[in-house]
Amino acid sequence: MDGKFLIGTIQAGIYFILGLIAFGLELWALVDCLRYKPAQFEAAFKRTKTFWLAMTGTSAVIGAFTVFVGGGSLGIFAVAAVTAASVYLADVRPALREIGNSGRSQGPYGQGPYGW
Repeated sequence: MDGKFLIGTIQAGIYFILGLIAFGLELWALVDCLRYKPAQFEAAFKRTKTFWLAMTGTSAVIGAFTVFVGGGSLGIFAVAAVTAASVYLADVRPALREIGNSGRSQGPYGQGPYGW
């Protein structure tokens, strides 16, 4: 067994695992975006739901193409797809969750009905 072949195999395996992780992140962002109502995006002062569905959906498609077809030449697009999904999960999702939680019943000290 040649050393270059072994290193190439290990490198391909690592890229495949990183691609699966990135695809999982992109899919998580897309599914989470589907859960919220369009009015919540506007109330959180984020762009529209259509915009974020397009961003996360495109990210998931690029991620799937990269993993399952082996789009090694999509390097910059794959990085952009992970970045878009990460921006959604780190910035938009917490704002939407904050808007979604504002409808809960509050106790006298700002806690929920069971003290949480």
